[in-house]
Amino acid sequence: MDRAGRIAGVAILGGLALTLALIAAVGPPEPGASAPAITRVEVPPASPPILRRCRTITVSDPGCEAAWEAKRQHFFGKKGDA
Repeated sequence: MDRAGRIAGVAILGGLALTLALIAAVGPPEPGASAPAITRVEVPPASPPILRRCRTITVSDPGCEAAWEAKRQHFFGKKGDA
């Protein structure tokens, strides 16, 4: 076997190994596998009822605007009247 044949053989084997590794990594989990645990830090905080209601309205509502402004200030770390 000449040098070009060896290079082609190694390339084919390497590609096959890479393909098998990708299939194993991306494949579906085993049927008996448990879901990863979610820690308290990863759980998003629940929206107050007013924000849930305000998500669906399409007209201007002063109560909703005030609630969203309070949520923005809380998100960006600002105090009430800073």
